[in-house]
Amino acid sequence: MNIDDQQHLKELIFLSCELAEVNDFDVLMDKILKSAREFVHSDAGSIYIKKDRDLVFSYTQNDTLQKNLESGRKLVYTTHTIPINNNSLAGYAAVTGKTLNIQDAYALSANLPFHFDKSYDVLSQYHTHSILTVPLKTSSGDIVGILQLINALDTDGKMVPFREEVEPYVDYFANCAANALERAILTRTILLRLIKMTELRDPNETGDHVRRVAGISLEIYEKWAKKRGIPQRDILHNTDILHMGAMLHDVGKTAISDIILKKPEKLSPAEFENLKKHTIYGAQLFSNPTSEYEKAAQIVALNHHEWYDGTGYPGHVDPLTGKPLEGYMDKRGKPLPKKGEEIPIFGRVVALADVYDALFFPRAYKSAWDHDKVLATICKEKNTHFDPDIVEAFFESLPSIRNIAERFS
Repeated sequence: MNIDDQQHLKELIFLSCELAEVNDFDVLMDKILKSAREFVHSDAGSIYIKKDRDLVFSYTQNDTLQKNLESGRKLVYTTHTIPINNNSLAGYAAVTGKTLNIQDAYALSANLPFHFDKSYDVLSQYHTHSILTVPLKTSSGDIVGILQLINALDTDGKMVPFREEVEPYVDYFANCAANALERAILTRTILLRLIKMTELRDPNETGDHVRRVAGISLEIYEKWAKKRGIPQRDILHNTDILHMGAMLHDVGKTAISDIILKKPEKLSPAEFENLKKHTIYGAQLFSNPTSEYEKAAQIVALNHHEWYDGTGYPGHVDPLTGKPLEGYMDKRGKPLPKKGEEIPIFGRVVALADVYDALFFPRAYKSAWDHDKVLATICKEKNTHFDPDIVEAFFESLPSIRNIAERFS
């Protein structure tokens, strides 16, 4: 084994260990694609996830297109599906389980069963040259998706073909990535089933709603954290646990009466007081948390209705009992409110994401608001309902947030 081989193996072992630390499906896809692209020095790439007999275009990165955006903006893309058959590069790789190393996408022989679809280049005004298409195959041989790396670059940034000698290493990495994705898919499935149970009780708590709130929360947190100089490794870790926690923000509603949850008109004061308890019920579901993910879910469930000015709920309470914490009780025996940075950052972030989604999309008791009206309301409630720094991060992330709203609408 030469020095280059040893170095490649060290990199792969390190990358594989990093993937094993990520549990959230969306965060993991970002990590897989970024790590693979850095390993082979590619300009762009995409991940397709297998769903029944189709491949779903689920994630993409493109440095060239990213550079054309304003500073701080993220690449916006839409999802689509392609059938698993021999017609496309990704489809062929999924059918055969073989890696395809295409030196020039525009020079493919007409005799090949697959072809390159140029329409995506036309739409994005991008030129695809070399493509490395790799099946994401688990240790049991199941293909969970396709990793596609686009336009290898040399040390001068010039587009070149992918070297054949890197293929075994990329195949090994893809295997590790597939096993991590399989685990993340299982975790996501369990989460969605738990959310489905909430949806059966509360018609407003849909799978799309929680995906939007979770995705928006990540965009806000990442922007907030970067402005504070939080290390990227810590940001990745925190977005991993926040995404899962945000998806479960209203799981405590499973303990609220249908009379309240499904009431089409405004709740009475007594009914609203009962509804408020869903924050405590949600936190109790994750009592004695055994992982950081359960701890994040408990924090989010308990704190996503706190207001920055201290007028939210439930205040300083024991998440296990719902009773005021010792030393945090007023003269009436009520818990003292949380305000400002007493509210955990995850709670402050999800509070804004949840309100944005609740206003922008229709609910049983209201129609969808005009987007400008939603933004004006968020501005108005800065320093009262919302942390002003979180509001600032929200507006700086707005293009990505709108994209999330459209993808899960």
